[in-house]
Amino acid sequence: MRGLMMDVPLNVSAILEYGARFQGDVEIVSRTVEGPIHRYTYRDAAARSAQLANALLTLGVLDGVRVATIAWNGYRHFELYYGVGGIGAVCHTINPRLHPAQIAYIINHADDRYVFLDLTFVPLVEAIAVQLPRVRGFVIMTDKAHMPQTTLPNVLCYESLLGEQSPAIEWPHLDENTACGLCYTSGTTGDPKGVLYSNRSTVLHAMSGCIMGATRRSESSAAMMPVVPMFHVNAWGIPYAAPMLGSKLVFGGALHDAASICEMIESENVTSASGVPVIWLGLLQYLQQTGKQLTALKSLSVGGSAAPPSMIEAYERMGIEVIHGWGMTETSPVCTNGSIKPKHRSSDITEQLKHQMKAGRCVFGVDMKIVDEDGLPLPDDGEAQGELYVRGPWVASAYYNNAEATANQFTDDGWFRTGDIVSLDADGYLTIHDRAKDLIKSGGEWISSIDLENAAVAHPEIAEAAAIAIPHPKWAERPLLVVVRATGSAIGRDDVLRFLDGRIAKWWMPDDVMFVDELPHTATGKVSKRTLRAQYAQIAASATP
Repeated sequence: MRGLMMDVPLNVSAILEYGARFQGDVEIVSRTVEGPIHRYTYRDAAARSAQLANALLTLGVLDGVRVATIAWNGYRHFELYYGVGGIGAVCHTINPRLHPAQIAYIINHADDRYVFLDLTFVPLVEAIAVQLPRVRGFVIMTDKAHMPQTTLPNVLCYESLLGEQSPAIEWPHLDENTACGLCYTSGTTGDPKGVLYSNRSTVLHAMSGCIMGATRRSESSAAMMPVVPMFHVNAWGIPYAAPMLGSKLVFGGALHDAASICEMIESENVTSASGVPVIWLGLLQYLQQTGKQLTALKSLSVGGSAAPPSMIEAYERMGIEVIHGWGMTETSPVCTNGSIKPKHRSSDITEQLKHQMKAGRCVFGVDMKIVDEDGLPLPDDGEAQGELYVRGPWVASAYYNNAEATANQFTDDGWFRTGDIVSLDADGYLTIHDRAKDLIKSGGEWISSIDLENAAVAHPEIAEAAAIAIPHPKWAERPLLVVVRATGSAIGRDDVLRFLDGRIAKWWMPDDVMFVDELPHTATGKVSKRTLRAQYAQIAASATP
C-alpha cells in the first residue's frame, strides 16, 4: 500500500525560492575580482538567478546541457549554481588549479557548451581555447566596464547578458533525479573522473548539512564563510544549505592568504568557516604572530585531511570549536559530522579531544562498512582496520562516461570503494588511518603516515609535515618525514627525532627528516604525497632503523 502523500520533486530551485521568500533580507557578501566588496540579499540573488536562467534558455541551454564555470567564490558563481541547475542543465564547476591539459580534457570529456569564467582566468582559458572545439561561447563574469581585450572566440559579458532578461521565471518542476551538477576528481591517479550530482542528491545533502548545523551551537550558523572553493564539490554543499538555514553567506573571492581571510571573517562577523587544514594552520600562525582575535567565530569545519591535535587545541583555547568532517567528491562530499556526542561533551577535556580528533560520526542517510582484503566485513569496535565502503542517496553510483573507472571503484552490490583505511566504533566515530596508497609497509607491518604526521606537528616549531615511504633493501619501505619549519624556527633533524621518541613506536621512527620551505599540495589543498614520493624516490634509507 502506497502512502497518500504529494509527489513533489526535490529541486535545487526550491531552495532558492525558499531563501528569497523567507530569508529574503539576509545578506550575501562577496569580495569581487574587480576589487570592491559586493553586497546583496537572497531576494536579489533569486531575481538575478532568474535572469541568468532566462539568458541561458535564449542561448539554447536546455535539459542536460553542460555549462562550465571557472570561477572563485562569489555572488555570480552562486547565481550559476541555481540558474543552471534550476532549468535542468548541469553546472560543471572546474578546478582552475589543475594543469591546463587536465582542464581541457575535463571540458571536452564533459562536452561543455558554454564556459563562464572570472577575469583571473581569461589568460588560462585563452591558452587552451583552441583545444575546445565544441564550446559554443565564453562568458566573462564581469560588467561592461571591466571587460578585457581577449582572443577568446564568441565572448559574452555576464552583466550585459543578464541585463537583457526578465527577473521573473517559473522554475520547471524537474524529475528530481535530473542532473544538476558535475565535478571531476583531482586526477591524482590517472585522468580526472566525473561525478554527476542530481537535484535529489543535492537537496538531500543540503538538508543533512542543516541537521548537522542543528547539532552545534545555534549561533554558529548565523554567518557562514566557505573558504573551501565553490569549484570543489559544491563548496561542501554550503551554498545550498545556507539559504535553508537563513545564514548570511560570505565569499572571500580570489584572496586566500591568512590576512585576507582574517579580515573578512572579522569584518563580516563570520560565525562558521569551512576549509582544508592548511588554510587554518596558516590562519592560526597569523593570529599568533599578530595578536589579532576573531571575536565572532564559533566553529571551523575541517575536511580534506585531518587537523593536527595541536591546531585543534590552539583554536579551542580561543573558544573556537574545530569540527572534522569526512567525504570525497564521489560523496557530495559530507558523510560524517564532527560534533561530538553529548555523553562525550560531559567528559574531561582529554577525553573530548580524543573524540574530536576523529573524522566525525557517520550521519543519517549514509551507510558505512569496513572490509578486509577479501571484502569481508569487519566489526565496528574502533580497533579493526580495513577499507571503507560507503553508500547512500548522495553517494555516486558510477562515474560519468567512464565504465573502466566505475568497474574499479563500485561493487556489484552497490557500494563505493573509498580507498581509505579506517576504523569505525560503536558510536559511529570514524578514524582515518591512511589512504591505502599512502600506508608505509615496513618489514610486513603497517605504519600510518597520518599518525606519524600528527605526532610530528605536535611540536610547536613544526608548521606542517608529511610522511612518505621510501624504498629500503631490507625492510621494503621505511618512513621519511618531510617537514616545514614554523616561522623563525631553526629546528633540526635530531630535534625532531628526539621529540618523536616515546610518542610513536620505535619501529615507526623515520629513517630521516628532510626540511623544505613548503610542501606540494594538490589542486584541492591536500598534501601531494605522490609528488613527494617522486621527489624523494632515490633517497637511500639506512640499512637498520
